[in-house]
Amino acid sequence: MSAFHPDLAIARYVPKFSFGPRLARLMQKAKPRVPDAPDDVMIENVTVPGPDGAGPVSLRVYRPRAAEGAAPALFWIHGGGFISGSPEQDETSSIGFARSLGITVVALRYRLAPQHPSPAAVEDAYAGLRWVFAHAEEHGIDPTRIAIGGASAGGGLAAGLVLYAHDKGEVAPAFQLLVYPMLDDRTVLRTDMDTRNVRIWSPGSNRFGWTSYLGAEPGSDGVSHYAAPARREDLAGLPPAWIGVGTLDLFHDEDLAYADRLSASGVACEVVTIPGAPHGFDAVFRKANVSRDFWRMQAEVLKRALFADTPR
Repeated sequence: MSAFHPDLAIARYVPKFSFGPRLARLMQKAKPRVPDAPDDVMIENVTVPGPDGAGPVSLRVYRPRAAEGAAPALFWIHGGGFISGSPEQDETSSIGFARSLGITVVALRYRLAPQHPSPAAVEDAYAGLRWVFAHAEEHGIDPTRIAIGGASAGGGLAAGLVLYAHDKGEVAPAFQLLVYPMLDDRTVLRTDMDTRNVRIWSPGSNRFGWTSYLGAEPGSDGVSHYAAPARREDLAGLPPAWIGVGTLDLFHDEDLAYADRLSASGVACEVVTIPGAPHGFDAVFRKANVSRDFWRMQAEVLKRALFADTPR
């Protein structure tokens, strides 16, 4: 019997490979295929002030043309192992959230490693998030209903951004949507994991990604919990969370451990595990039924979290 989900059986043929310096450079130069913008969604690139001592931060904003008044928003952070990626790679999903939920999606473009190691990315994220809160009214956003979300490394950055914002005490996100988040550099050190069916993001890629982002060996002392949120001891007082991950994902164990610790700290956390799904399955096999269902789960939990007390 195959270890892979029936809808993802083809994933077993995905070749095993690891990211390194050369492939990372190629990925940073690659431009994702961007679908045509629908008539009912406005898409705008906005440049906002960056963190002190750094350049400006770019945001890609998606807003339904029919939106009226102050609506919720999702501040979205793309994945790419900290070493690649852009908001455009999630264009279909961002448009989908905006259209189906009637919310504004603000997607972050952040500085990438290894050229810009931690804390560059989370500082860019916080600068972008603060701008969204500060300019919420003029952009038709309800500042009491802003969620933070992200996938893979973007999910790890989203979790780190939630911690950063909580500690700063200047803005208060309402929810965190963490899609197979990259949370714990110490996973690199594990030797007890069965990785025979791991695809797309390998142990070798994980080591390269974390080393590039931290500018140090994964598992070293002194790693900031803003970079690796699983390092945080106290998780109390954070906004409710949703974590989704496949059982064949390299991040499966660290994600479930983080969810358990959130719950133990009194933070409401819903967990969804997809049997036989490898990392990034929904992006690589976008048309598979299980991938579509996984996205609908995210849309539904955002709807519950952001419209709980407000009739649409």
